[in-house]
Amino acid sequence: MSEKIEIRGERDMPVNAMSLGLMTWNKTGSWRNLRPVIDYERCTGCMICWKFCPDACINIENERPVIDLDYCKGCGICVEECPKVAISVVKEE
Repeated sequence: MSEKIEIRGERDMPVNAMSLGLMTWNKTGSWRNLRPVIDYERCTGCMICWKFCPDACINIENERPVIDLDYCKGCGICVEECPKVAISVVKEE
């Protein structure tokens, strides 16, 4: 069990953002309305998408990026950063 963190005021706030619990419990993919899709024919495996993903929901499997849709919020940063235009977004249904 982790220690309870109490923030009483501005001076108690951390300098950087921090998690108050295990993020594996907080599946945020349901927030998404756009879903990224990787075109593996165009993908070179440069991993720039992995580097820039703010939620660390791009995993590396067999030297290729794989998006964990349980945690991806569909922000589109991976789409914008991909130098080979190998990632697009589709509307979530």
